[in-house]
Amino acid sequence: MTVLKTSMRNFFAHKGRMALSAVAVVLSVAFVCGTLVFSDTMSTTFDKLFAATSADVTVSPKSAGDAGDRPRSGKPESMPASVVQEARKAAGVKSAEGAVMSQSVTVVNAKNENMGPTSGGPTIAGNWTHNDLRSMDITSGHAPRGPTEVMIDADTADKHGLKIGDELRTIAAAGDHTAKISGIATFKVTNPGAAIVYFDTATAQRELLGTTGRFTHVNLTAAAGVSDTALKAKVTTALGKSAYDVKTQKEAADDNRKSVGSFLDVMKYAMLGFAGIAFLVGIFLIINTFSMLVAQRTREIGLMRAIGSSRKQVNRSVLVEALLLGVFGSVLGVGAGIGLAVGLMKLMAGMGMELSTGDLTVVWTTPVLGMVLGIVVTVLAAYLPARRAGKVSPMAALRDAGTPADGRASALRAVIGLLLTGGGGFLLYTAAQADKASEGSLFLGGGVVLTLIGFVVVGPVLASGVVRVISAVLLRAFGPVGRMAERNALRNPRRTGATGAALMIGLALVACLSVVGSSMVASATDELDKSVGADFIVQPTQPGISITQKAADALGKAQHVSHITRYKQIDADLTTPAGKTVDGVGLSAADPTYAKDLRRETTEGTLSAAYGRNAMSVGADFAKKHGLKVGDELKIAFEHGRTAELRLAAITSDEGSVDKGAMYTNITTLERYVPADRMPQNDIMFASADKGQQDAAYKSLKDSLAKYPQYKVMDQTDFKQTLKDQVGQLLNMVYGLLGLAIIVAILGVVNTLALSVVERTREIGLMRAIGLSRRQLRRMIRMESVVIALFGALLGLGLGMGWGATAQQLLALEGLKVLEIPWPTIIAVFVGSAFVGLFAALVPAFRAGRMNVLNAIATE
Repeated sequence: MTVLKTSMRNFFAHKGRMALSAVAVVLSVAFVCGTLVFSDTMSTTFDKLFAATSADVTVSPKSAGDAGDRPRSGKPESMPASVVQEARKAAGVKSAEGAVMSQSVTVVNAKNENMGPTSGGPTIAGNWTHNDLRSMDITSGHAPRGPTEVMIDADTADKHGLKIGDELRTIAAAGDHTAKISGIATFKVTNPGAAIVYFDTATAQRELLGTTGRFTHVNLTAAAGVSDTALKAKVTTALGKSAYDVKTQKEAADDNRKSVGSFLDVMKYAMLGFAGIAFLVGIFLIINTFSMLVAQRTREIGLMRAIGSSRKQVNRSVLVEALLLGVFGSVLGVGAGIGLAVGLMKLMAGMGMELSTGDLTVVWTTPVLGMVLGIVVTVLAAYLPARRAGKVSPMAALRDAGTPADGRASALRAVIGLLLTGGGGFLLYTAAQADKASEGSLFLGGGVVLTLIGFVVVGPVLASGVVRVISAVLLRAFGPVGRMAERNALRNPRRTGATGAALMIGLALVACLSVVGSSMVASATDELDKSVGADFIVQPTQPGISITQKAADALGKAQHVSHITRYKQIDADLTTPAGKTVDGVGLSAADPTYAKDLRRETTEGTLSAAYGRNAMSVGADFAKKHGLKVGDELKIAFEHGRTAELRLAAITSDEGSVDKGAMYTNITTLERYVPADRMPQNDIMFASADKGQQDAAYKSLKDSLAKYPQYKVMDQTDFKQTLKDQVGQLLNMVYGLLGLAIIVAILGVVNTLALSVVERTREIGLMRAIGLSRRQLRRMIRMESVVIALFGALLGLGLGMGWGATAQQLLALEGLKVLEIPWPTIIAVFVGSAFVGLFAALVPAFRAGRMNVLNAIATE
């Protein structure tokens, strides 16, 4: 009980000093809880949507694939309308209704602006059915009654300012269709961000499937008293077990959930990873705080020991303070996490993904996990300072207050740190020498962990040398004030090392990712310069769609173009001469001009021969693995097509990253064995200009696709810039998430300086008494902060560049061979760290300058 009272008294006596450490706990716990609440809310939203849109039992073609799959032909798998009648005859069926649905569509308004979601959500087109009344109400106008009418969801209408009577054009594989809005339907549940258009049944069949009398699925409603499972069994019997996929509402909803589940999981675990980094940085802040508090209370603890307190009681007293800090910070963190989740929902709404706060989901495990993490991490971080406090002897009561007994970094620490760093460096070297990326990645991970721990351990040893070098460059010009700032930073190497290490972690990751990102862009640009011979590249601007035949025909009419190359992909089962079958290989079918558009080296044969009659090529690794050589006959069973015997005419090198491992054949070969209605659409197209007509051809190609905003014509400069922008957007998002760890590190610098000022109160008073001005005092503290921040930045950037260079060596095995250090970014981060140091010192310097000189001198 005495220990608890002492701990409570000390905690509240130093509540100001605990505040910044509490903020670190709050931020870390908030990020974890916010991520979990946000991901659980998204799951709840999708679960409600899928449950509301799924019929009691759904019948679909066997070849339709998983939920969310989009066929390469652009036309969804379908089945004859007779299935509706057959299913209706099954016992227990109350009603049966055929439905048409396709996600391979683009919808544009009268101004030719894309009405699809900007969040990456799908654009869905289909026929209006009674099953849709489960999830939607027609709140304006009426359902479409013929080919000139279309209905749209209310979210899309609001977002794009659409109203009844406005004209919409739907672009699908079967062609373009224009109609006017006749009605607007509103979701009864939250629509996470899909754009939906409805036609009447005949129009949907004709425009989405290219034929009438077929449906993509059949919705069945169970009669009263018949369960979904029982109805499924009866319908399966009526239709034949292997004819179609029959799913209950729960099974259909689960399949749909899987289609978005991987995306949600990746996002959740990535954000939790960044939360873990923030926790790691927060540990240094907490260790520093308690180490300094213990050092400042050395005399007090010595007195407690002198009057009978045991080591265990002193130890427990510090741990109880940490427990109080952890509980306080975690409680606030859980509340802040829920607020963060709501903020993320608002942010996603601005990006096009609608999430309702009415679906906000806080399961009991989330606050419990947040509390446990916050408390456990805080108590563990305080264990070493608590153990140090327990070792204070009663004789410490005779010493001056605040004299740290462990200011110098020990030789043992130096040896352990160097061994860990050396071991990590060896693993990084081994990773860089690996022959396979999969093997090297394991060594890379181990090297990153060991070098990080090694730098943290050896940081106090490095602090003495590095701080002197930085000070010699930056501080000596400021005379005695600069020298005092240097000595203050060197006074306790362990404290300086720990403070710098907190900043080091975040900046190391920033540097590593910057090197990797820049190297990827530089490698891809170099590869494009070497490999791509086409002047122009045409590709979709949104995922999940291909280039329709109408758009390809329009492209073919462009002027000043020497040739246009079509490029399609199809799955096939390949059987080697030895009789071994490899299922689901991807085959790239292109026009013979593709050999000019993409320069590929061959190890055997010539690439142009692969575009001959009944010929193909494979990659060198595939040929080696299966013992293939030029001249072998391969059996190719095309998806939705016949089996062909193709001659292996070329084996391509697997050096480089563009089309690595691709298998090529001529489009005419594909057309010979795959029915016209099953032919894949073009994934991408290439074009080259007539000699000296690049500008005119570029303009003509763009003009030819003016009606199709979902496609983009790029020259090589545009393509490189697009690649750079994509990598840049990804890095910016990662930097934003790493910003949390850097904020916590900045708080660590602030806390260290604030406690250091308290620790040196008497010293500051004496300096002021002998003539040091307030301005000089504040400058001294700011310089000390800048040196500590630059120390952490130097270690972090150096370590991160080492990690990034090693990672690039692994990427080189995948064809990305150029190492590029983004010096402007590295220099900007280093200089920015100096400003971080200045910012962190503002409050401590101001407080130091406001001290009363006499009161400061009288402080014990």
